[in-house]
Amino acid sequence: MDSEARELLIIVATYNESENIPVLIGKVRELAVPFDTLRTPPHALGVPAHILVVDDNSPDGTGQIVEKLAEETPGCIRVLRRSGKLGYASALREGFAVGLAEGYKVIMTMDADLSHDPAKIPEIYAATEQYDVVLGSRYVAGGGTANWPLYRRMLSRAASRLARLLAGLRAHDCTGGFRAYRSHIITEADLLSSNTEGYSFLVETLFKCQRTGASIGEVPIVFAERERGASKISKKIIFEAGWVLLKLFWWRVTRKH
Repeated sequence: MDSEARELLIIVATYNESENIPVLIGKVRELAVPFDTLRTPPHALGVPAHILVVDDNSPDGTGQIVEKLAEETPGCIRVLRRSGKLGYASALREGFAVGLAEGYKVIMTMDADLSHDPAKIPEIYAATEQYDVVLGSRYVAGGGTANWPLYRRMLSRAASRLARLLAGLRAHDCTGGFRAYRSHIITEADLLSSNTEGYSFLVETLFKCQRTGASIGEVPIVFAERERGASKISKKIIFEAGWVLLKLFWWRVTRKH
């Protein structure tokens, strides 16, 4: 695989996403296929995008589905099948480790449930030319959420505002998982060194990147509620998020440099 082919790796963590993952992979492949100059649509990526699905031994057969899709397009899609339900954060860390070991320049993360629109991948990827970390943001001009009740929109905004307050983060959307990292910042910010296992890992990584001096940009996205499958958010994850915020606040006030 040449250096150009190692430009972009998209990591998707999965657990019981058999209904969504074929649709997501199909949409990403539409963006990444090699077009000739006369047919290249404005939304095309322009570089090869490889997909790494990190599956936590989904009992619904998600891993097997991805393996079959990988056989149809060898080299473009892979699945890392793990022994059990080990968690969202550890799935991303394993994916990061693969991307770094294989020399990818940009590593992107997105959800498997189609809440993140693959059509925004080119814009987020393009912004890595200017920023070390690019966030798909619900809370900048042009961003938002679709099909969410009012209470959930308020909770989500409150979570990001609390993260900004306690952890001193400057980004508007601190809890979203649609992101792209220049690979050097993953190493410099030591993102592989963490024992956080829930979605609060997203706040922790942003905190580490900011303290390292990373430039952070935001691209507006509209987050859509999943149509198929069940949400993975639990009381344990919410409790851990609160604990991680307190830990980051303590780190911030006791270690100024």
